[in-house]
Amino acid sequence: MFFPYKDDNPRTITPLVTYLVIGLNILIFTIQIFGQNNLISYFAIIPNTVFTDFPYFCFTLISSTFLHGSFMHLFGNMIYLWIFGDNVEGYMGHLNFLIFYFFCGVMAGVLQTLFNPISIIPIIGASGAVAGILGSYLILYPKAKIHSIIFIFFYFTSIKIPAFIVLSFWFLIQLSNGFNSLGMNISGGIAWFSHIGGFLTGLISIYFFKKIRFLNR
Repeated sequence: MFFPYKDDNPRTITPLVTYLVIGLNILIFTIQIFGQNNLISYFAIIPNTVFTDFPYFCFTLISSTFLHGSFMHLFGNMIYLWIFGDNVEGYMGHLNFLIFYFFCGVMAGVLQTLFNPISIIPIIGASGAVAGILGSYLILYPKAKIHSIIFIFFYFTSIKIPAFIVLSFWFLIQLSNGFNSLGMNISGGIAWFSHIGGFLTGLISIYFFKKIRFLNR
């Protein structure tokens, strides 16, 4: 098993949107910790609201991306956004990147809902949006070297691994766990199809975003 912690890709711009999104996620999680955890009740995706309150469902596709269930949930998402977001933002420009990020998050929530549309279990987290960043990075920088910590039982070391190996391996884990979860009576846990949906959205839509510019870099 390996854990990425940085890449060798130099930054071409100051990734203001990446910083802003990370900052907002940390701020909102801090609010959750200090007595406002009922934010989940109001701002998480509840899949069955697609039938009962569609406008509210659409709103939560965005709002849910700022909520997290634990510190490790937040940390995992933000470290991946920190590693991979800056270069994707540098390639796209700030506004393009912002639109792309939320588009991936929305599509991730939609796919997770499609796989269990009658569920009343809240879906939260930036995982789907961040997964979209990973998918786009795979297309844009497949040969970039990712510094990763390798764990082998009680031994660990740091090595550089090409991005296409790191990100392909990550996606295969999501795919395997997602399909293994089908048909299981799960009352909580990880929204695997949100990860899968976000990654595929980023992987495919990056070809469209490569052709347009909403804001000059």
